[in-house]
Amino acid sequence: MALSRSARLGALATAALSFCLIAAAPAPHPGSEGVGDPYFPQLGNGGFDVHHYGLDIAYNPDTDRLDGRTTITARATQNLSSFDLDLQKLTVTRIEVNGRRAPFTRTGDEIRVTPRDALHKNKNFTVTVTYGGVPEPLSGPIVFGSDYGWMKTTDGVFVACEPNAASTWFPSSDHPSDKAAFDIRIKAPKGLTGVSNGRLVGTYDKGGQTVAHWRESKPMATYLATATIGKFDVKKGTTPGGTPIYVAIDPVLENSNNVDVYGVTAEVTDHWSKLFGPYPFEETGAIVDDMPQAGFSLETQTKPVYSAIRSESTIAHELAHQWFGDSVSPAKWNHIWLNEGFATYSQWLWSEHKGTQTAHDAFLAGYNARPADSAFWQITVGDPQRDTMFASAVYQRGAMTLQVLRERIGDKDFFALLRSWVKQHRYGNVTTADFVRLAEKVSGEQLDDLFTTWLFTKGKPALPHR
Repeated sequence: MALSRSARLGALATAALSFCLIAAAPAPHPGSEGVGDPYFPQLGNGGFDVHHYGLDIAYNPDTDRLDGRTTITARATQNLSSFDLDLQKLTVTRIEVNGRRAPFTRTGDEIRVTPRDALHKNKNFTVTVTYGGVPEPLSGPIVFGSDYGWMKTTDGVFVACEPNAASTWFPSSDHPSDKAAFDIRIKAPKGLTGVSNGRLVGTYDKGGQTVAHWRESKPMATYLATATIGKFDVKKGTTPGGTPIYVAIDPVLENSNNVDVYGVTAEVTDHWSKLFGPYPFEETGAIVDDMPQAGFSLETQTKPVYSAIRSESTIAHELAHQWFGDSVSPAKWNHIWLNEGFATYSQWLWSEHKGTQTAHDAFLAGYNARPADSAFWQITVGDPQRDTMFASAVYQRGAMTLQVLRERIGDKDFFALLRSWVKQHRYGNVTTADFVRLAEKVSGEQLDDLFTTWLFTKGKPALPHR
């Protein structure tokens, strides 16, 4: 069929337009191997946003071997030719993308996956990783010099992963800026209990094994996930305020330290719910294990893990993190004082609530106990650096900053600020600059001098005038 001259010109114009449209479409390219965190440049992964993790893990305490199958549902944030996942030490045997086997390469803790077909921007995709081995805890100066991550106990495993150890036991985008919902299924020998985040969907026996299925439907950072396994006595119920509660305690610890973990957890959860705003998750609780080598506790979402029966003040600290750190999480790890300073200040608020010490007196006690030449005052709380991100100054001087702020703007604005902070950023990620802006908005005051002095200036500040 022959075309007229006008038709030929029209066809050429249409072809040229189509060519321009095709040429304008961005080509797929690899996602970045990290999100650019200043302390952990390779943590997390660029090019996609995780919506959900489905973790199926089987643990053998006799050999310490973990076998896992993780299914990740994510949305591509660019056209992807390949993407990375974080996984430390464990051996990967198979990866599938959208149900099709995908080749992968590995460099250290980074796994690069190349799907058979490019992934398109804004489209959801699934990745299934089959893997196994003996997880190794991390060590070094970061967490008080303690091991952390996947830690073997006499009857199972204690799992506490802040800041970068979630990828020691499951493949992930291991950074708090990429939160997701979780389904975690833990298979362990009968007689052992697997405890994780969220609500217990159900348990069933399979051969000589018991599978516990946990679901955390609210967004959760990877470092807050746990799969602690052992012999536990479990108590379930509801707090007086109506929040479901689940507390698991290693029976060898139940009569130690004279603290009613269940009762204190219920009381603190209800008090913080009144002070800070509604409890952000579906269940509260605790996992108390006999793990003296750890020597620390962690605010794992919905159920803080304690390596022994800890004090009422420590329970208040870890539960405050459910608001400050878990629901409202740091955008990057240099903003860690927004977690620890706030949870430490909450301990002072708990003492104030119980009538044992005011927050002002707690502030003065900490301030006066440290001379001006103490190394404590040489940590820059607003950017403490990786190896000292959990230094005592991040906790204590961070809390001091909040007390100075409270005395500057008054109780009414201060507590309105805390409630607005957790409400506006619920399930999100934040920076110090976000908090400063909101503090100035709520108070109507210019506060740069306060935050510069207390968070970003080394040396012992002068006491503010009251």
